[in-house]
Amino acid sequence: MLNSTVRPPREAHLSKLSADTSSPTSQSYQRGTSGQSQRLFRVYNLYRIVISLVLTGLLFVDPVQLDQPLRLAEYYQAGVLGYLMLNSAIGLMLVGGLSPGQRHITLSVLLDILIIHVLLFTSSGITNGLANLIIISVAAGNILTPSRMGLFYAALAAICSLAIAGWGVMLHGDNVDNIVRAGSLGILYFGAALILQSITRRMQRSEALADSRARSIIELEKINEQIIQRMRTGIVVTDQEGRIRVANAAAEELLFGMIGNHGHQSRVLPVALLEGLATWKQDPRKRPEPCQVQPASPVIQASFTRLDEENSDLILAFIEDLSKVTQQAQQMKLASLGRLTAGIAHEIRNPLGAISHAAQLMSESGDIPEPDLRMLEIIQRHSRRVNGIIENVLDLSRRRQADAQLVDLGQWLTDFVRDYQQSTSHQDGEPPRISLELPPDLPAARFDKSQIEQVLTNLCDNGLRYSKQQTGRATLTVRAGATTDGERAYVDVEDQGPGVAEEHRNSVFEPFFTTDKGGTGLGLYLARELCETNQAHLALLNGQSPGCCFRITFAPPGRLI
Repeated sequence: MLNSTVRPPREAHLSKLSADTSSPTSQSYQRGTSGQSQRLFRVYNLYRIVISLVLTGLLFVDPVQLDQPLRLAEYYQAGVLGYLMLNSAIGLMLVGGLSPGQRHITLSVLLDILIIHVLLFTSSGITNGLANLIIISVAAGNILTPSRMGLFYAALAAICSLAIAGWGVMLHGDNVDNIVRAGSLGILYFGAALILQSITRRMQRSEALADSRARSIIELEKINEQIIQRMRTGIVVTDQEGRIRVANAAAEELLFGMIGNHGHQSRVLPVALLEGLATWKQDPRKRPEPCQVQPASPVIQASFTRLDEENSDLILAFIEDLSKVTQQAQQMKLASLGRLTAGIAHEIRNPLGAISHAAQLMSESGDIPEPDLRMLEIIQRHSRRVNGIIENVLDLSRRRQADAQLVDLGQWLTDFVRDYQQSTSHQDGEPPRISLELPPDLPAARFDKSQIEQVLTNLCDNGLRYSKQQTGRATLTVRAGATTDGERAYVDVEDQGPGVAEEHRNSVFEPFFTTDKGGTGLGLYLARELCETNQAHLALLNGQSPGCCFRITFAPPGRLI
């Protein structure tokens, strides 16, 4: 994921995240407390097994050698062995996948307190060192269940200790100081319970808060990643040699003509960008020149910067599609021009119609000299051109949104070529020769049929006209295929005309640019605009054969328009 800080797009979501960060919810608190208790209980049960093994080992020591002999040796031995078997059974269940609940933990701590007191009762009484183990059991109970139950553990342990001490004084003649010792142990039980409950609650609140913040950070990272992946600006992280480490979807599409992650770790920047990177490394203040990665790709502008000032091995590159910027500027100009044209179209068309009609009437007179007829023909031709310019600008100003559908491109192209040949044959009397080439596995495409039909009609009209001017035959090739990633389809329209001069190749899609004296210069611009509306890209390829080859590259069929 790229190291960037992006705010979530929705205020409600931000409020939720900030609320989670400032104070943990009760649900997350309970979930964190439960998980922590289960982990601690496993550690506590391991401790119990160790204590059981130690007590069992001590059974093999001669009780006569001990300072205080056992009062009920058989019962003591049975209690130690039972304690070992109980703890071992619980340990096996935990290893087998048992998820202990709160009731299991509570019951285990209660049994621990009672069993150790039974061992005290059957051994040498409250003066036995086993009494210290009760403090650990009470402390563990308050850590595992920091609630009123923890105080109950302390109270139960204190009552049992006092009972054992009193029983020893009355029946076995123990020192009365044992009752004081039992009372002191009770105070220790309650003190440990209160202190550990406070510490445990603070620790659990801190853990729940940290867990809540961690989830918030993870959620923010996911939001950042989604925003970066959906950005139309390409973002690439490379090393000093131009090897790509990270690239978002826009960068993949602009640099390699594919969508998604296709093993960018083993790839390098295209040659054009490598040259720009070298230029920037020599002088970071100098901005690299715009470049074109592939013939069918748009012109891009790269900007480089260090990803981390302390670690200068990684470089962050921003890839901008200049055609988008140029397109937006042209749209603003043409929108203003369209509003102006819409306002004065009526005023222009009335005198223009009168001029054209008058010229037509004059040309029908029988006594007009030949030079004057040529002048009238010029008047009519330029009147039609002015009217065409007005119509095209009005079309740009009232262009509708695309109604995209998932289309079987091969079948649709077959129908389009058939219908186009029939309509062109009806108009000119001679059918054009259009060769259609379709691969067997052609991806589907999503576009507005009427708008892309308008684009192809414009490209075919231009191609047939220039082919006929160059070769005397109205010939054309329509070719479909798939991009290198296999996800997107494209359509090529190739003619046999004179082609486009090298100095004009970057200007053919600009509005009002034309090399045809009778053209308006808006046809190709309008075609590219319609393609962009359908998230497709129209480009002029650098072909080796004579003529022009225009390519329409469609968006992936899964992308909604």
